[in-house]
Amino acid sequence: MDEQTGGPPVRRTGSEVPTGHPTVAVADLHVRYQTSSTERTTRHPGQPRRRVLHRLLERNPQVQVRALSSVSFVARSGESIGVIGRNGSGKSTLLRVMAGLETPTRGSVRAQSTPVLLGVNAALMPELSGERNVELGLLAMGLSPREVEALLPEVIDLAGIGDSIHLPMRTYSSGMGSRLRFAIAAAANPEVLLIDEALATGDAAFKERSEEKMTELRRNAGTVFLVSHAAQTVEEMCTRAIWLDLGRVVLDGPAYETAQKYRWWSWNVARGNHEKARVLLATAAEEQRLATEPDA
Repeated sequence: MDEQTGGPPVRRTGSEVPTGHPTVAVADLHVRYQTSSTERTTRHPGQPRRRVLHRLLERNPQVQVRALSSVSFVARSGESIGVIGRNGSGKSTLLRVMAGLETPTRGSVRAQSTPVLLGVNAALMPELSGERNVELGLLAMGLSPREVEALLPEVIDLAGIGDSIHLPMRTYSSGMGSRLRFAIAAAANPEVLLIDEALATGDAAFKERSEEKMTELRRNAGTVFLVSHAAQTVEEMCTRAIWLDLGRVVLDGPAYETAQKYRWWSWNVARGNHEKARVLLATAAEEQRLATEPDA
């Protein structure tokens, strides 16, 4: 019996791979930035002329946003780590910092090799065919022309977009483009692969192929990070999950158990059970504190 849903237990389908040496160490990571906000002028509507003038001049008050706060963890080879949390929890910011695309306000990220970030918005050339984009993408990742030629059929097969591979990228749906980006990034067998939502756009066949590829990467001493709003995807494809909320780590543990707790919390939030959700969040955070703090 599943303690969260009351139904039969869900079998974990993620492939198990032995873990090895550390590949990424994140230590006390903080990301803060300033941005404009209309909140203050909205709260004080008594001066409409000043409010309109500020908006026209783009002089809205500045507020500080804490995208990440005190995030720390160590990832090891053979792990597939899902990063879950509601919108604005800091998931994509974490991946961008790990990839070196964003500078943290405080803290550090140390990686065995440069992490490769695969995002849904990763830039490809829309006027070129998918096949040509594969070739250019692999060359940009440091592969030789001979290696590109050898890998091309494998990448096309993994993407699974059929004859569309010969059409310009501008004709692709967002899902097709995401699948092609995943196939390109995974083909180079990076030691650390960061995936931001790309797998949420595929069908069942692509999901199976991508899971097999992720398992292959991990068996080759790689580590995969997967950001997804779909907790079930994390349950099925990951061995570990990190639950973020408002930039902080709520819980870091086995993928299935952590994702189940996140799903139960989300279910209560969606239905307006705010007190129940608050207790669930606090319980998970206390579990994390007891697991990480040394005994007194």
